[in-house]
Amino acid sequence: MDRESGGGLLYREVAHFAESVYGMLDWSHPQVLTSRLVASVAAARQLAGWTALDTGKHSDAHRHFVAAERAALAADDAPLAALVRYSQAKQLQHLRHNRDALATLQLARAHVGAQATPALNALLLGAEAASLAALGAHREAVATLGRASDECDRIGSGHEPEWMSFYDRGELFAQYGRVYRDLARRDEKHAPEAVRWVESAIAAFSLGNVRSTVLNEVGLCSALFLADQPEQALTVGARVLDQARALSSRRVMDRVGDLRRDLTRHRKLPAVAEFAHRLSIAAIQPAAG
Repeated sequence: MDRESGGGLLYREVAHFAESVYGMLDWSHPQVLTSRLVASVAAARQLAGWTALDTGKHSDAHRHFVAAERAALAADDAPLAALVRYSQAKQLQHLRHNRDALATLQLARAHVGAQATPALNALLLGAEAASLAALGAHREAVATLGRASDECDRIGSGHEPEWMSFYDRGELFAQYGRVYRDLARRDEKHAPEAVRWVESAIAAFSLGNVRSTVLNEVGLCSALFLADQPEQALTVGARVLDQARALSSRRVMDRVGDLRRDLTRHRKLPAVAEFAHRLSIAAIQPAAG
């Protein structure tokens, strides 16, 4: 439901469940199960934090992520702690605190060490590349993407934790798209590459991964504006506005509003000016759900 409809439909129930599972630790149980129970608490709080982030409840998201990190460390589950820190970094990226996001991702990789699976390494490195690009470290960002791609090539079925099942090559391509959009904002020669990567991400996502597809349609609209293809960008943008309204995701709506920064040099076109006005209205409307 989170992937198909957004966190708004789930947050209240998931948060209630996540906060109540602490009581499980007081139940009578064999000592050997304690670490698994604590890890279950961590996983529940991570999911609550993720749905809160998607809904735009950033204070709640932070609270859940802190509780999830504490529980994952108490359970001595370094890979799960890394997933929680990835989630924290995604929130920091959304709020444009990329230095803090980068430090959080680097801490996650250092702590998980040799316990990281290829998918987890690819996830962390891809997000790290996005923050590096946002900070202007473009050469390092592209090199980090290469490392993420190498890890992605090593992913084998049956060797990843169940909670990594969401990760696929579309997620990696999406990070390539983010990095190359940042490159294109500094040098327009990178814009066609940004378009290509985002189109590859959209093609790679499964039909059920609606939110990620819409987020990357937003990225495609940006890339097309950066590539001086405003007509195509407007076609994608109109579709994105309709799709975003159907999702209960404040995060998607925030990203839709961000499209205004990449259409600036085309604003003199009447159709682009009208689209910018529609974006301004969308940015202040609540998400569905």
